Amino acid sequence: MIIRRNYKLLCCFFVLMSCTSQDFKILEITGDLPNSLNESSGVVNLQGSDNFWMINDSGNTNELFEVSETGAIQQIVTVENAKNKDWEDLASDGRDNIFIGDFGNNNNKRKNLVIYTIAISSIKNGKVKAVKTKFHFEDQKKFPPKKKDRNFDVEAFVYTNGYFYLFTKNRSSEFNGITKLYKVPSQSGNHSAELIGSFETCMDSKKCTITAATISRNNEELVLLTHDKLFLFSNFKGDDFFNGSVSEINLYHDSQKEAVCFKGNTIYITDEATKKSNGNLYRVVN
Repeated sequence: MIIRRNYKLLCCFFVLMSCTSQDFKILEITGDLPNSLNESSGVVNLQGSDNFWMINDSGNTNELFEVSETGAIQQIVTVENAKNKDWEDLASDGRDNIFIGDFGNNNNKRKNLVIYTIAISSIKNGKVKAVKTKFHFEDQKKFPPKKKDRNFDVEAFVYTNGYFYLFTKNRSSEFNGITKLYKVPSQSGNHSAELIGSFETCMDSKKCTITAATISRNNEELVLLTHDKLFLFSNFKGDDFFNGSVSEINLYHDSQKEAVCFKGNTIYITDEATKKSNGNLYRVVN
């Protein structure tokens, strides 16, 4: 049951499991997203701002949306030298630069994968130009590969210390829950994405494919999102994310969640619209 007058999502509790304790939290709606963001696929918050930046999924406009916590659009920015082939996630350096991941690759056959770097301070009259980082996967030899090997779609990435870190959405016919981690320099040019790790989520392809990622400002916590859960990584060294501690946070709410970010120490999530309702901006609270 949703009481929209005070934006509370009363039906969506989740449990954060750890070795020693059990924490109860609530998923709270802070904003009802407008129709122009009915396929929200990425969200970031820049330090010192109360607002969020969002994008839409494939086939939509090449625009960035600045949105308040209540879902009101503050401005729309056109990225002049970019096309929304399949924009799947946003990342940022927390200060001025926002990164758009145009790397959606459902059929695992794209050869034009790119990440756009946008400097917010360069926006003029609602327009901005991007720096392009093109890349390819070092271990992909066929386009597309055999159905059992289709693990080259990406809907999630983060930026830290001069690199982009990409997490694959496993679309293999023999789903095994594995998301692969690739590393790409955050520079213009055409780069080979280096495979540096992998993580097994679970065996349910409907609930355990990775749809977004975010990293805390102090680079000490990494979050991977699925439609109904979060994986929280901590106590890792450098970019060895998967060899620290991991907590699985079950969101007792299943929707098409495709964007996650930190605002301070708080996690925010968006989901896509359905036939019955618009998408929402959620806050994870105690």
